[in-house]
Amino acid sequence: MTVVELPVEDRVAVEALTPGTRVEVRSRFDQQWARGFEVAETSEHGYRVRRLSDDRVLPVEFDAADVRQERRRRDGLWWY
Repeated sequence: MTVVELPVEDRVAVEALTPGTRVEVRSRFDQQWARGFEVAETSEHGYRVRRLSDDRVLPVEFDAADVRQERRRRDGLWWY
């Protein structure tokens, strides 16, 4: 198992997410959070997520540390 130290702003308590919960996933390419997903399935190893734009379940399982509940945007701030 590989342990990755997350930046302070990305550290959150890992909580169980249920199917249908809108989430953000951490990109394996640039480690940024991406919106537009929901939990499709849970397992003992992590989550399978569905892309909302085309309703497709991604073919990989995400570790719990790479999935977080979608954060609400602040009113008037398009970049948040």
